[in-house]
Amino acid sequence: MLDLVLTEHRKSLGLFEVGRVLPNVRRRMVGPFIFFDHMGPVDFAPGIPREMDVRPHPHIGLATVTYLFDGEITHRDSTGVEIDIAPGEVNWMVAGRGITHSERFEGLRRHGGRMDGIQTWVALPTDHEEIAPSFTHTTAREITTFTDTGLSGRLIAGQAFGLTADVATFSPMFYAHLLLSDGTACELPQDHPERAAYIASGRITYDGHSYGPGEMLLFRPGPAQSLRAVGPTSLMLLGGTPIGERYIEWNFVSSSKERIDQAKADWRAGRMKLPDLDNGEFIPIP
Repeated sequence: MLDLVLTEHRKSLGLFEVGRVLPNVRRRMVGPFIFFDHMGPVDFAPGIPREMDVRPHPHIGLATVTYLFDGEITHRDSTGVEIDIAPGEVNWMVAGRGITHSERFEGLRRHGGRMDGIQTWVALPTDHEEIAPSFTHTTAREITTFTDTGLSGRLIAGQAFGLTADVATFSPMFYAHLLLSDGTACELPQDHPERAAYIASGRITYDGHSYGPGEMLLFRPGPAQSLRAVGPTSLMLLGGTPIGERYIEWNFVSSSKERIDQAKADWRAGRMKLPDLDNGEFIPIP
């Protein structure tokens, strides 16, 4: 049964605007997911200014998941990773006890094009909040996929539909991207207590009501829920088991307010290592 419908609110990141769904005053988390941004869609001409880049900044207590429909992002982090993130790939960055990274738009700056994608933050369970930082890149060919009549799906992380993604997660969860043709129905997994469907493009109907881009439907525990596409539709399905209360401030997530205060002090004092290949500037705490 449908519990709640959240609508993204547009948030300016300077020269770039995102649609933010989580956290929301009506619901802070879905399973372990504590942050959900839709980047774009927006079209850029070549030569976009460097002010649009996301300069080096820190995280603790979470894993970021970057998944693009279109565009390219150059990722650099303090573990030494530098990689161009392309559409259909999974990029899972575990902050743990602390990581810094930047997100640059080098490819779009050279060639122009569309940026469209999702970034989520997955809060880590308490016994993993202080693990070593890491970055895992899964190519589009390596991602677990599944198909049915009028439906193609990609399991980005976790377990769902009888499948398990290759990305190592730390609590029970699922995250999937579905493409549906007109009139095709899909069901949300029923073996997770918290479940949501975000409409990236197109429309769906549920229980006689229609929902469109930028809306996230949250469902109560129980039987599988069936959603039907109206025209070609792109859906993100997500959820899992709640991991307990989490605090979020700026780019920091933790089960402890004191730990966030320590991270803020560390960043202000320059005690968090910047990316090896992008250490000439950084974002100060607002």
